[in-house]
Amino acid sequence: MEEYQQSKINRIKRGANRGTYNVEKINVILDAGFLCYVGYIYDSKPITIPMAYARKDNKIYIHGSTGNRMLLSILESKSTSITVMHLDGLVLARSGLHHSVNYRSVTLFGDLKKIENDTDKTDILKRIVNQMVPNQWNSLRPMYKKELDRTLVVEFTIETASAKIRDVGVADEPEDYDLNIWAGVVPIKQIAEYPIADEGKPKSMEIPQHILDYYEKNK
Repeated sequence: MEEYQQSKINRIKRGANRGTYNVEKINVILDAGFLCYVGYIYDSKPITIPMAYARKDNKIYIHGSTGNRMLLSILESKSTSITVMHLDGLVLARSGLHHSVNYRSVTLFGDLKKIENDTDKTDILKRIVNQMVPNQWNSLRPMYKKELDRTLVVEFTIETASAKIRDVGVADEPEDYDLNIWAGVVPIKQIAEYPIADEGKPKSMEIPQHILDYYEKNK
C-alpha cells in the first residue's frame, strides 16, 4: 500500500499507534468532508481559517475572492498546512484527565499555485460544490464571467501527510474500573435535516431529487 514518507514535519509522536501515513486511508477521510482548516501567517501573526474544499488525486482545491488575504498570503509563501477533522464521539471516562474524543483527522503539507484558466477554475468550483452535495452543480445556472474574474482558485499539492484516528472506548486507570461512576462513549454524527426552501419560487417548487437523496442518506 502506498504511504507518505515520514519526516520531522508529518511524523506522529504522541499516540503514534493511532497514526497512519496510508494514502488511501487519508483520501477516505478527506472525501468524507468538505470543510478544511488552512493555516497562514498574516502581519506576523498565525491565523487558521475554515474553507470549503474538494480533492482530486493528490490535489486539494480551495477558493475565495481575489482580495482574500489568506489565499494571497499562502500564495506568496508558496506553502501551507491544511487539516481536516471529523468528530465521531465523546469519550466520557471515570477521571477528568481520561476524557477524550473519537475522531478521524488528517494534516496535509504541500505547495500551492494559482489557477488562471477559466475552464479549469469552473471545473474546480464544480468539484467544490458537488463535494458538499453530489450533483448540485448541474442544477445551477452557468457562472458569469465577472464571477469567475472575482474568484481566486488555489491548487494545493499534497507533498506529505499523516492521519490520526481514535475509534476505541474508555481508557481509565486499572483501579478506577470498580468505581460507581458511569463511563462510556456518546457517538456524535453530523446529520442533514429536511431541506427548507428559500423565499419566492422555491416555496412552490418540488425539491430536486438529488437534494432529497442527500437528505435521505444523511438524515
